[in-house]
Amino acid sequence: MLLVAVEMEDALDEVLGEHCRVPLQQDMHHTVLCKPGEEEEEEEEEEAALGSGARYAKAGAGPAPLAPSQPGGGGRCRGQDYSSQAAPPEPEPGAGIGPGAERPRTAMAMAWRAAPRAARLLLGRRGIASCIDPSTGLTEDQKEFQKVALDFAAKEMAPYMAEWDEKEIFPVETMRKAAQLGFGGIYVKPDVGGSGLSRLDTSIIFEALSTGCTSTTAYMSIHNMCVWMIDTFGNEEQRRRFCPSLCSMEKFASYCLTEPGSGSDAASLLTSAQRKGDNYVLNGSKAFISGGGDTDVYVVMCRTGGPGPKGISCLVLEKGMPGLSFGKKEKKVGWNSQPTRAVIFEDCVVPVGNRLGAEGQGFSIAMQGLNGGRINIASCSLGAAHASVLLAQEHLSVRKQFGEPLANNQYLQFRLAEMATRLVAARLMVRNAAQALQDGREDAPVLCSMAKLFATDECFGICNQALQMHGGYGYLKDYAVQQFVRDIRVHQILEGTNEVMRMIVARNLLQG
Repeated sequence: MLLVAVEMEDALDEVLGEHCRVPLQQDMHHTVLCKPGEEEEEEEEEEAALGSGARYAKAGAGPAPLAPSQPGGGGRCRGQDYSSQAAPPEPEPGAGIGPGAERPRTAMAMAWRAAPRAARLLLGRRGIASCIDPSTGLTEDQKEFQKVALDFAAKEMAPYMAEWDEKEIFPVETMRKAAQLGFGGIYVKPDVGGSGLSRLDTSIIFEALSTGCTSTTAYMSIHNMCVWMIDTFGNEEQRRRFCPSLCSMEKFASYCLTEPGSGSDAASLLTSAQRKGDNYVLNGSKAFISGGGDTDVYVVMCRTGGPGPKGISCLVLEKGMPGLSFGKKEKKVGWNSQPTRAVIFEDCVVPVGNRLGAEGQGFSIAMQGLNGGRINIASCSLGAAHASVLLAQEHLSVRKQFGEPLANNQYLQFRLAEMATRLVAARLMVRNAAQALQDGREDAPVLCSMAKLFATDECFGICNQALQMHGGYGYLKDYAVQQFVRDIRVHQILEGTNEVMRMIVARNLLQG
C-alpha cells in the first residue's frame, strides 16, 4: 500500500511537471511558473504595493478580499491571481448588488478555480479546522492518496471548473492526467492496469478530487464503476481486452441502465437483445447516459429473457458498432463538464463474446455495481460540501454588515456549526459503508443506500446553506459556491433516487 502511495506521489510530480510544488502566479492573459525563492520576493513587493490587503493574506487570516472585476471582464477574470489583491472599499450599509455596488469578492468566493494558490490553501494544505479535517482517522497511506488527489484537484481541476461548466467542456486530457496517478481504475485489479485500492481508499480519493470539480469527478466515478464491472464479471479475455485502455483513460466508459420508461423501476427495462448465432441483435434506447456519444465503451443492461430481473443480461458495446447511435446532447442544470445523451440501438449487432457473466446475470451485476456507485457519488457530495463549508467560513470572516463581520453573528455561527457537524456525520457514514462493502458484509448494500441517502441530502443542504450565507453574491456565477450547488443536486436522483434508498432501508428493517 505504501508503495502505491509513493508511486502516486512520483506520478503527480511527472504529471504536473518540475514546478508542481511551487505556487502559480497568474494574470488575465498568461501563466508564469515561479522559480523557487521568487515567491517571497514577489509577496514582499505585493505587500508593499497593496498595503493592508496583502498583510491580511500573509497574516494567515485567509486570502485578501478582491477588488472589483476589471472593465470588460464580465466579472469572471479567469486566470488572474486573486490571492493577494487589496480589499475593495466597504459598501455602504444596505448596498445591494446593482450597478456600481462593490462586491466582497475573495479568492475562494469569486475565483476558487482561478487561484491555484488559494485553492491549495483550502484543499488540505493548512487552515482547515481540525473538527472537519478529512484526513482525521486515516492511515499514513490513505493520507498520501488524499494528498495526491487534493494537489491534483487544486492544480489541474479547480482553475478550470467554471470554464468547463460554462463551455460544457469534457476535459479528456485532464482525466488522462488523473489516470496517470492511478485514478482511472482505482479499485480495479493491478494485473489489468488498475490501482487495486480498497473501497475506502476510493471514497477518500473521490472526495478529494470533487473539491476541484464535482462534475468531472462524478463522471470519473461512473467510469471507475464500469471498469470494475468488467474486471469483476468479465472473463480473462474480456478483462485484458477492455480494462488496460480504460484504466489509462485512453478510452472512456459509460453505464447504460436507465431507459425513458424505466428509471427507478430498472427491472422493467425494455431494451431487447435477441440471440442470433454468435451475436445478439439489440433494439431499444437508454436515457440520461453520462458521457454518451463521447465515450468509447458502453456497459449495457438489456433483456435476453422473460420479464423481471432474471431476464436481464449485461453486454459491453464499443462505439462505432453498426446500429449504435446517440441522441442530442442534453442541456442540464449542472454536471456540464460531462455530456449526457440518449444511447440508441437499432438492430445493433454485438458478439456473444461481449456478454459479461451468464445470461440472466445482468441485473445482479448492475446492482452490485451500483452499491459501489452509491458510495462513489456520496463521496463526490462530501467533497463539494467540504469546499462549500470553507467558502462560507471565509465569506463570513470577510464580509461586513452592520459595521462588523458576519462571523460575529451568532445565528450564522450556529448555522456554520451545523453545516460542519452534518459534513462530518455524512463522511463517517460513507466511510463506514465503504469499509462494509470492502469486507463483503451482508448488510453492505443497505449501508450503501443509507450512506447515499444521508450524504447526498445533507451535503446538498450544506452547499445550499453556504450559498445562502453569501447572500445575492452566492447566486452569481462569479462565485464558485453556486456551481457546487448545481453540480450535486442531481446526486439525490442518480444511482438510485433517494426515495428508492428509503425503500431499500425500510424493506431491510421490516423484512429482516
